[in-house]
This record gives sequence, C-alpha cells and structure tokens, in this order.
Amino acid sequence: MKREIIRFGRDAFGDPGALSGGAVRREWLETNGIGGFASSTIAGLNTRRYHGLLTAATKPPVGRVLLLSKLEETVIVGDLRYELAVNRYPGALHPRGDRFLKEFRLDPFPVFTYELDGIEIEKRVFMPQGENTTVVEYEMRGSGSHPARECTLEIRPLIAFRDYHGLTHRNDALNRRVDVNGGVATVAPYEGLPALHFAHDAAALEPTGEWYLNFEYEIERERGLDFSEDLFNPFVARFKLHSGGRATMIASTLRRDASQAPTLREAEIERRTRVVAAAPSEEPLVRDLTAAADSFIVERGGLKTIVAGYPWFSDWGRDAMIALPGLTLATGRPEVAKSVLLAFAHAADRGMLPNRFPDGGEAPEYNSVDAALWFFEAVRALMKHTRDTAFVRDNLYARMTEMVDWHVKGARYGIRVAEDGLLSCGEAGVQLTWMDAKIGDLVVTPRSGKPVEIQALWYNALRVLEDLARALGDGAREESAREMADRARHSFNRQFWNAAAGCLYDVVDGEDRDTSIRPNQIFAVSLPNSMLGNGRARQVVDVVKRELLTPLGLRSLSPGDPRYRPRYEGGVMSRDSAYHQGTVWPWLMGPFITAYVKVGTDEGAREQAGRWLDGFREHLREAGLGQVSEVADGDPPHRPGGCIAQAWSVAELLRAAVEDVYLAQPERRIENPPVRRCLPRRARLSPADRR
Repeated sequence: MKREIIRFGRDAFGDPGALSGGAVRREWLETNGIGGFASSTIAGLNTRRYHGLLTAATKPPVGRVLLLSKLEETVIVGDLRYELAVNRYPGALHPRGDRFLKEFRLDPFPVFTYELDGIEIEKRVFMPQGENTTVVEYEMRGSGSHPARECTLEIRPLIAFRDYHGLTHRNDALNRRVDVNGGVATVAPYEGLPALHFAHDAAALEPTGEWYLNFEYEIERERGLDFSEDLFNPFVARFKLHSGGRATMIASTLRRDASQAPTLREAEIERRTRVVAAAPSEEPLVRDLTAAADSFIVERGGLKTIVAGYPWFSDWGRDAMIALPGLTLATGRPEVAKSVLLAFAHAADRGMLPNRFPDGGEAPEYNSVDAALWFFEAVRALMKHTRDTAFVRDNLYARMTEMVDWHVKGARYGIRVAEDGLLSCGEAGVQLTWMDAKIGDLVVTPRSGKPVEIQALWYNALRVLEDLARALGDGAREESAREMADRARHSFNRQFWNAAAGCLYDVVDGEDRDTSIRPNQIFAVSLPNSMLGNGRARQVVDVVKRELLTPLGLRSLSPGDPRYRPRYEGGVMSRDSAYHQGTVWPWLMGPFITAYVKVGTDEGAREQAGRWLDGFREHLREAGLGQVSEVADGDPPHRPGGCIAQAWSVAELLRAAVEDVYLAQPERRIENPPVRRCLPRRARLSPADRR
C-alpha cells in the first residue's frame, strides 16, 4: 500500500514570462527523523529563508543550521548551455530553469523532470533517516523519439552555513578551502559548525570560491522580514552523462560514498512503504495522512519526541500531547507513543510539561497551562489502544498524581484549583493557553481566569486519573479524583452556560463572562469525559458549526465579532494580531468532528464528517505537498498560511478519521480485570444538567 502520487505537469508552472501561482506556493518537504529537513518549491525557486537542501539538526531535534541552500545545475549540449536553476534577484528572475520543467511529482520524494534539446533529465531528492544527509540523483534519457546525446552536467553547490532562522551575507571570515579526497569534497567555512562532505561521482571537480549576491525570498518579504541573502559557491563538479547514465551528489555531515545512493534510496523507499502499510484504513486520506505523520516523529536524547511543525517549530509540549494519539496510536506505533510520553514525563517540573524546547538546546520553557492536562488525555489514549497498565504504573502514574497535586497547591503563573473546583490561571504579560500570540509585551488573547477548554481538560484529567487509580488499586486517589471531578462539573455547569447564546462562555474571571464565540468550547464536548448533558452539548456543536466551521477547520473567532480578522497576512504584528482573532486552524476540525459525531443521532453524522474530511484531500496538493498547513485565512477562499506542515493538523484529522468516521469504535474506560465494556462516546455524557 502506497501513498497517492502527487503530480504536476507543465501547466502548473504558470506563465512562462513570470513565475508565479502554484509553482512558487506549492512546497515540498523532506525530513530525516532527527529534526533536520530539506524544502523548496516545485519550481526549484527558494522563496523562504528556510528553503534549502540540507538543514542539519546538530543537537537533535534542535540546533538547526542551514548548510546547503541549493545546487545550481547547468546542462551543456554541444555549444549550448541550459541553466536548470531558478533564482530571484532584485528586479529579475534568473536563470529560468522552470521553463524546462516538464513535471514535478512526489513519489514518494521530490522528483523533477526537465526536458531540453531532445534530452530528459530526472532529478530525485531525498533524506535518509537518522542522519543529516541529502541525496540528489540525476538520470538522463532520450526525450520522445529523440535519442539522447552525451552531455555535461555542471553542479555548483551554494552554501549558507547559518542558523536556519537567519540569513547569510558576504564576509571575509569564511574559510574558502575545499579538501578533495577521492570522490569526496569537504568544506568547513566557519569554526563551530560541522564540516559538510559532498560525495560525488563527477569526472572533474574544480574549486571556485565565488559569492552569489542578493538572492531574494519573496515569502519573507510578504512576512515583513529581511529577505535578501548572499550564498557561497566553493567548487564546481562536472559529470559526463549519456542515455541511461546517472550522476550523484550526497551532501552530508557524515563521510559518504556516491555509490551508496541506490542503497540509501531503496532503504528509504522500503521504510516509507512500511509506514504507509501500517495505516489502519485503505481510505486514501488516511493513507496519505499516515505518510505525513511520519515526518514529525524525531529523536531526542535516546527517546522520541514530536516536532510541532516545519519549517520553523521545534518540539512543543502542548502540540506533542495533542498530536500523539493521531501520529502514533492511529498509525499503529504504540512504542513511539510510549517513548514520547517518557521524554516529556522526564522533563516535567512542578506539575507542568515544557511548553517548548528552545532551538539552541537551552533549558525548556514552562509557560503552558494545558500541556500537562493534554498529557493525561494522551495517556488515556495509550491505555485505550494498548491496555498496558504496567507501563503506565511503572513510568507515568507517579508523574500524573504529582501533576494534580501541584495544580491543587499552586503551580507557576497563578495556575491553581480554585475553591469551586475549577482551574484558574494567568499573570500579566504571560500567555498560557494555546491562543498564545504575543507582540512585544502585549498578549493578544490573555484569557486570564478560567478558560473554558482548561476546565474541560481539567475535568477529563481527573476522570482519567480516577480510572487509572481504580485500575491500580489506589482507592484513596480514586476517591479524591472523583470528588474533585464532581465538584468541577457542578461549578462548570453553573458558571459557564451562556443561555442567551446557547453555548459556553470562553472565559470566566470572577464576575466577568467572556461571550466571545470561539472554538475552545468544543473541547467540553469532544473530550472523552464531558461535563455537559446531551442537550447543551448539541447546542454547543450547533453554534460552533454555524459561526466557526470552514472547509479547512474552525475559525478562532466568529466573523460577527468586531475584533474578527479575515486575513492572516502582512508583517509580524499584523499576523500575530490575527493569529487567534478569526484565523482558521485545521487541527480544530478533529475535535469538531468528534463532537459532531458524538452528539449525532444517526449514521448521517458520520457520513457528513466523512465529507468534511474528504475536503482536505485537495489541500494536500496546494501548500505543503502531502501535508496539512498550520492555519488559513478566516474568509474564503481560506488561503493556507503559517507552517506548511503542522503536526497537530495532520494528527487530529487522522485521529478523527480513524476513531469517528472510517473505523469508529466505542470508547472504553480503564477498568480492573475482567474488563467491562463501556458505552460509546456519545452515551458517556454526564447526566448533570441534562436538557
């Protein structure tokens, strides 16, 4: 079983006179399982500072440095030179190799087919797992009825050697030396950065030592950031090609041999085939999302973690816990799920999980109120899929009880259980919920007090702990968790129901009630343990559907709100102020579908959910190819934005597809043997305040 091939012909590359549209908005991504990656557009034009052929993770999965930006290729046939590269310089596109592009396909990695002067050249790019290596292969063949003539392929690597968030500019500190040892050329431009080895099978290699100046990255310009860079060319390699002949260049922080390329390629194809073969359904969307899910699972200190998104995020606690069930359990990889949970359990501190691990490997940050609560849901999902009570008892249970105790006595940033049993949080200048945009010292959506989804997660966590304590024979903890959950449920229904709007308040802070229509309330329905009765749950789903649902996910604020921002665009301030003020988030389609099916009264709900999911198949071809974007505009046509590949976007669509639509199974509580089957999701709503 394979993922669907994504293919674009000549018509995808736009007007030959001006490269635009899908050719520069469709981006491919290769990852290596340790945090490194390669990425660019299907036209071969780098439009972001993050585009490059080798971004290495020097402290997996962080410490990322962009070593190799691109390869400038020239095909020489007789006296004619054909430039295959595409670059944007001030006021000009040069050269225009996109004019020779016949096809781009993702099969399973990026493949470019160029046609020129009776010759076809196919270029393949892939990254092997577990190392900072990118393999680029070229194969020559005749075009149509024309026999292929011998030609020369010249390759000029352009190196950056910089932090992947930064930009390189011409300087005299760069070491121009190229060490050539047989079929390997090595450059080490700066102290403190790894050497880069180019394994090749070229007929000749010649040092050059030239700066290429003023590359422009259009998307960085649109984002209001610096967008101009200089790159260095250390050498030119020349390959002789004939029909059926191949040329290889391997860029790596390891010393490789060009002859290893076929073995590396076949091993990577086999590995990816195994990943997709483990997909729980033959539904094309499930298969494709399973392939996408693999990109986010990476190494950290001998364990596994989850990268939140490419090209600029590292591993974040909240994102990892939300994404874990979809990326690992829905794809049949429970051992990976256990490893991720162990990694974050080891990093827990004062009852909290790290919000994120900084790029440079510094101490983690703990400014998240919900990461620890999502940890409970991830453990519940693991138990549902594996029933491995022993693993949870031996490795996670003590951490979970410790987390609850810290929340009761008070954790960082005012996180504390209030007298009414609900969870309060917030300090000035700190963003604690997933709506975490901050511009300087301004928190755009502070949500201090008692945010609605935090109460839903707190209640769910207490019920998960209650079930675990029962399964492990911890009677005192079981009773304590049950009492706290019952108190929270009673207070929640009394304080959070907005009768006028027929839904939930977004935040309750003392006597203040935030009436904003936001998607956060959907978790009070979608989580396995809900505090709402059937009637109220159905009303919440109806309001969210009417006000927030789009084909690419849920808006973060109702369009009827005067603060609504229809577009996620412009500079940093413009984008951050729109981030949670109307911008669409695809990951929220997962909990919405779960809630929609949960309160549905017939099979029609599941069929409708399937249609919403099917709408994402086209999205897999429009931004990050084979991936799901971080966000989209609130207004039609809902143009994708943010990261081109977001872990929780992929994960929540995949989880909902498997659990709620294609392979829907009833939820089960954690029980002492013998296991008692429990009611399906939608029948497990609390009887409290049933209407």
